[in-house]
Amino acid sequence: MMRILIIEDDKSLAETLRFQLEQQHFETDVCHNGEEGLHFIEQQSHDLILLDRMLPVLDGISVLKITREKNISTPIIFVTALGALNDKITGLDCGADDYLVKPFDFEELLARIRCILRRPPKWEGSKPLTVGDLSYNIEQKKLYCRSLSCSLSAREGDLLEFFLHNPGQTIPRASLLAKVWGPDADVEDGNLDNYIYFLRRRLKSVESTLQLKTIRGVGYQLEV
Repeated sequence: MMRILIIEDDKSLAETLRFQLEQQHFETDVCHNGEEGLHFIEQQSHDLILLDRMLPVLDGISVLKITREKNISTPIIFVTALGALNDKITGLDCGADDYLVKPFDFEELLARIRCILRRPPKWEGSKPLTVGDLSYNIEQKKLYCRSLSCSLSAREGDLLEFFLHNPGQTIPRASLLAKVWGPDADVEDGNLDNYIYFLRRRLKSVESTLQLKTIRGVGYQLEV
């Protein structure tokens, strides 16, 4: 099931969007200021974010810039009352995937969500993922570090890919299980621990300086 984060300070609108999206079988999380929204973005795994621009504590443009600076590529749709051409250009140039001006028809929002979710993930393709001294070829499932290399299983590769897209971030166990095994998969926590152990062995075998750190009671972090 797709999961959407709604960052909107108008609580009535936020709850309306939550209800409408859940009627369309999306899971939703809602928060009402930019700082809280950024915390959700950094700590949780969402398939798409609906972001207001005029937010308390931290405005939407700042949230967007920080998100992209952290190399978090989750699709973001600005949903805002700021509809001037310059506002749209600024939002899109800062890294938004789409821009929808209030008031809007929910069916149009839904169509834009479907359009974005049909796109292939941005990291798919032949270009290797590189973090620190580590490079990972997604198609070949092969890990490189200087002159050393090793092959990964499909599950190891999916797990490592998720970490490489979120270096330095603490990723909750539930998010890892949902992203790698699927949100409805019947997986025991011990399976995740086993694959973390396998990945640590892989990193050691290619003598990488990167480490998978256990964040007790929360999850794991790829420490660069």
